[in-house]
Amino acid sequence: MIYATPRQYTMEAEEIESMDLESLKNLVEETIEDLVLEKMSSSLDRPIMSIAREVLLGGGKRYRPVLVIMAYKAAGGLDYREALDLALSSELIHTATLVHDDVYDQSKMRRGKPTIHSTHGISHAIIAGDYLFSLGFQFGAKYDERVIGKVRDACAGIASGEILQFEHIHDLNTRPEDYYAIIDGKTAGPFASSCSSAGMVAGASQEIVDSLWGYGIELGRAFQLVDDILDLEGDEGIGKPRGTDVHEGKMTLPIIYALTMLHGEDREHLKDVLTNFGDDRLHELVQLLKTAGSFDYSRVLVSNHVERALDHLEALPDSEEKILLSEMALISEARTN
Repeated sequence: MIYATPRQYTMEAEEIESMDLESLKNLVEETIEDLVLEKMSSSLDRPIMSIAREVLLGGGKRYRPVLVIMAYKAAGGLDYREALDLALSSELIHTATLVHDDVYDQSKMRRGKPTIHSTHGISHAIIAGDYLFSLGFQFGAKYDERVIGKVRDACAGIASGEILQFEHIHDLNTRPEDYYAIIDGKTAGPFASSCSSAGMVAGASQEIVDSLWGYGIELGRAFQLVDDILDLEGDEGIGKPRGTDVHEGKMTLPIIYALTMLHGEDREHLKDVLTNFGDDRLHELVQLLKTAGSFDYSRVLVSNHVERALDHLEALPDSEEKILLSEMALISEARTN
């Protein structure tokens, strides 16, 4: 069954056969732009879309919708348009979580631009996030019950992961297993849901669907670890100031590892930096994490997760899309170099 898309995209199905990652991203961007135009022409949607579009069109990697399309094709899907609504659903729900996340964290910047609550206020931001969630469910609900269940489970995981993260804000006793429970809910689970749901839409076997789930989980874990490293060691090109997670009291793996490995004066120094953190102490923090070996350890974990993601792809038949899925995993790892 072919599901209608907001733009009735006119590209022929066979044209996507030769697409690379950048072309797929452009396809997603154009589809989102047309959705925004459609909603802006509606008197019902215009007031809220005029706010929501600021973040929806504000850039981003578009990993999730691109993953959906690639996973669908890699699983044997014939016409990418059959998965385009699912791709759109994944991006709308992800964007909704970003809007709400920024409110919870009181973040001032997102993707190099002021957050919605900074420019329009908290109430408007919450409503905009709710609106994006509703659109995401609208497009996800066009599929069968199994796929809808995956969308629902991903949202439940995001919500539970957010609660777990709240419980560990500024908690210097946070364990690695706590960290993984958080990122599996907020990041890795939605990645896995997107990939496995795409396999279902393609009519793939349970083995293929399970392999795509495993790939998504491992890719999502690697992706989040990379983001945590870049928050400390990256440059301003990541779209937010360095040290943002530390300011917000989030216990990321490099910090958790350092609290475990450092002892005596170094550990007390680290605790003081974390408890009394400011931009002027970022260099201190980075040096302590280097002393603990946190960045090297985190990069090893990224490599391990990427390797396991690639192992899960072995069950898929050879195709250009399988190669693209492999490339996406390797690109994620390369971001830390």
